Amino acid sequence: MHPARRPLTCKAAWARVSAFYPGWERVSAMPKITIQPSLLAADIGRLAEECRRAAAAGADGLHIDVMDGHFVPNLSLGPAVVSMARRVVALPLSTHLMVTHPQHFVDAFIAAGADPLLIHVEAQCDVRAVLRAIRARGVRAGLTLNPETPAEAVVPFLDDADEILFMSVHPGRGGQAFITNVLPKIADIRRRAPHLALSVDGGLNRATAVAAAEHGANVFIVGTFLFQAADLATEIAALRRETADALGRKVGP
Repeated sequence: MHPARRPLTCKAAWARVSAFYPGWERVSAMPKITIQPSLLAADIGRLAEECRRAAAAGADGLHIDVMDGHFVPNLSLGPAVVSMARRVVALPLSTHLMVTHPQHFVDAFIAAGADPLLIHVEAQCDVRAVLRAIRARGVRAGLTLNPETPAEAVVPFLDDADEILFMSVHPGRGGQAFITNVLPKIADIRRRAPHLALSVDGGLNRATAVAAAEHGANVFIVGTFLFQAADLATEIAALRRETADALGRKVGP
């Protein structure tokens, strides 16, 4: 007769899981999946209605791209659009400043209701000071890097950021194809910062979002694919389900 087996302690159980699935502890600590429709791809003549439609379809937040015509070769939405969105929906308004001098715009966008507020590591500013100024206002601070920028560029600022946004297209216009070279950079930062929100923006659909999730992204900023979908709610639910299933598969130990 076999002697009674002692129940595993929590520590022993986690040790067994980690042995079979290297990197499991890192994956289990990652933030939840978040789906953010990007207003850059919405019907510009019906933005308030588009905001409400995204909220009703189950979006976790809205993403608002701000372009100054200098940092990127285009002009887009300003504080008035953030204020409008704040009035019509209760969702978080992730506001991405694609501008050369973000320090000049922080107060206006925070007053309008932006949260989180993201700047670029390539911008002409004291990056750490601007991130800390955003946080000092009680708003989450994010740092963005362009497709050609190495992951190492954001590493010195990880403790001052609440989110790292990886551009998977060249910023400035919607509808571009996903740049796969960004995937190893996402995995690199995920290994360094298991608890940090890692977002990806550009060329996302179900397949590319799943690829980004496998490498550690948990926030998906999706424009054309969602706003042109026959059923926005169905696509948001599918993106959330499929990225959750894929989260962290290729991050590694």
